[in-house]
Amino acid sequence: MSDLFETIKGQVKADYPSIVFAEGEDDRILKAAAKLSQDKVLKPIVVGNKDKVQEKANSLGVSFEDVDIYDPSSYKNFDKLVAAFVERRKGKETEESAKEKLQDPNYFGTMLVYLDYADGLVSGAAHSTGDTVRPALQIIKTKPGIQKTSGVFIMVKEEKKFVFADCAINISPNAEELAEIAISTAETAKAFDIDPKVAMLSFSTKGSASSMETQKVSEATKSAQQNRPDLVIDGEFQFDAAFVPAVAEKKAPDSPLHGEANVFIFPSLESGNLGYKIAQRLGGYDAIGPILQGLNKPVNDLSRGCSTDDVYKLALITAKQAIIEKKTQLINS
Repeated sequence: MSDLFETIKGQVKADYPSIVFAEGEDDRILKAAAKLSQDKVLKPIVVGNKDKVQEKANSLGVSFEDVDIYDPSSYKNFDKLVAAFVERRKGKETEESAKEKLQDPNYFGTMLVYLDYADGLVSGAAHSTGDTVRPALQIIKTKPGIQKTSGVFIMVKEEKKFVFADCAINISPNAEELAEIAISTAETAKAFDIDPKVAMLSFSTKGSASSMETQKVSEATKSAQQNRPDLVIDGEFQFDAAFVPAVAEKKAPDSPLHGEANVFIFPSLESGNLGYKIAQRLGGYDAIGPILQGLNKPVNDLSRGCSTDDVYKLALITAKQAIIEKKTQLINS
């Protein structure tokens, strides 16, 4: 495991947050939850039928001694979840529809986080991103001042670490949304001890080509710079001009990035999704995420192609986010 995740483990252990795993019958989830419990890093809460989950854990040869299993059909505080869900949805759900919806493990798990019965949620090993994100947006919602949530990947290879966004949520963000994504991603990078140097990516470098697409990135760059002059954000850049110092010297000699960007903001979901998967599959980087940013409490989405190690690492990230969120609330209260 890289130094990044060893550091996070050390930071998380002291607080020992509880993390919900919505997919309690997935082998990768069960193995990761058992290892997290064994390592005494965090308190895993697995959602599913208790008998089936325990039977599967036994068949995998993993110990669930210190793992909580919550079954929506028999959960002791289910009525409290139903009442709170109806209130939160403000007339969009009845008690009857809420009871039905909260049998869904993602809605059930999200309500546990919303009511502080757990500190964060990890899902997506067997569900689509939409299945994970929809309950979070309806229940936990975005932070004040944030228009949209976005999804980032932390790309890790040995000592190298980068942040890619948006690779999961927004199909074609406009300039204002792209600026917001850039700022949110810089803050996410800071949370994981990465000093953000943000590159706004395009197929043009500083006006070398002109189109609606390049103008959008240029406008987003200016907006992000104006809103957060304390951050190092520049663009628009082709990837090589943002990443290779020798190319940057030729294409953008006046940029503060100097070809040393470590946070990359893609102009569309299409490019972001392709970019992280190319880095993962051809470049040999671990792609941890997508990490959802902009929510009031941490909910994170796995790739359906994830490994047990990916689940373990994303749980660590979720736990770290939960600790940061609690400390922020204490400061602001």
